[in-house]
Amino acid sequence: MNPAENYILSREEPFRSILLHLQSVIEQTVPEVDLKYKYKIPFYYLQGKPFCYLNQSKNYVDLGFWKAAHLSVHIEYMTTAGRKIMRSLRYTSLEDIDHTILVEVLKDAYKIKDEKY
Repeated sequence: MNPAENYILSREEPFRSILLHLQSVIEQTVPEVDLKYKYKIPFYYLQGKPFCYLNQSKNYVDLGFWKAAHLSVHIEYMTTAGRKIMRSLRYTSLEDIDHTILVEVLKDAYKIKDEKY
């Protein structure tokens, strides 16, 4: 098992279930992503470049986006939490996850993957 999967499976509930669900949706929506373990968290890469990451911290899970400043959909559901560049969708339970919003944000992030900034 790779360290990223180890990270996910080692989390306590409900965070493990949230992480597993997010992992499944990410990999179904953007099948060409590559799951790595960077910066001590699961990090998805696309075409060798950072795409998004999963991080369980305190009482929530963040699905953070690398080029978040350029995302254009559902920004009102995202948090910057004091970060200047990155934004994330934040979840405290499986019920918090709106599948439509999640998929649309992933597709928006995929759409900007080739843009240079």
